[in-house]
Amino acid sequence: MLKGSDVRRADYPIDRLFLDRWSPRAMSGEPIDDLELMTLFEAARWAPSSYNNQPWRILYAKRDSKYWPLFYGLMGEFNQSWTRNAAVLLIFISKNTFDHNGNPSLTHSFDTGAAWENLALQATLKGYVAHGMQGFDYERAKRDLNIPDGFTVEAMVAIGKPGPLDVLLEDVRKRETPGDRRKLTDTVCEGPFHFQPGEKR
Repeated sequence: MLKGSDVRRADYPIDRLFLDRWSPRAMSGEPIDDLELMTLFEAARWAPSSYNNQPWRILYAKRDSKYWPLFYGLMGEFNQSWTRNAAVLLIFISKNTFDHNGNPSLTHSFDTGAAWENLALQATLKGYVAHGMQGFDYERAKRDLNIPDGFTVEAMVAIGKPGPLDVLLEDVRKRETPGDRRKLTDTVCEGPFHFQPGEKR
């Protein structure tokens, strides 16, 4: 699998891990054993969160399990075309309130995103593909996976071992390269918001 640092360049010194992490789609269809999978979940477990509330929950289905058709069927046709070779499908959800007092947690999605990033970086270290997506039916996921009220469905993730490009459809194959990022000056500003109107920021 191509590493992001093979084609990406940072403007400031950062660990190569951040460049190496990207979102391939080509997977081999090989299984990932439970110990390896739990290692990814363990990394997610240690993400920061407000009041240490840990609002994230992760539902998953391994390929060839009884739950696979349910998870796989939630996705649109495009995502199904490449996730068919994934080893595991995940759905990240987040609890909207604090455990200690029941009050709304304004950062539940933010904190759950941190857990996903931990998982994604650990997957990169282990040499796995971890590709997040929003192309699935959120309402069906909530209903069919018995997700209770008070939880938000955040995103799906496909995890697998890297595979050859020829497992992908031709138009998908063209996208199979690490993406670049916009400049920091287009993303970060000191003080109040002062990006120029019309700029892609």
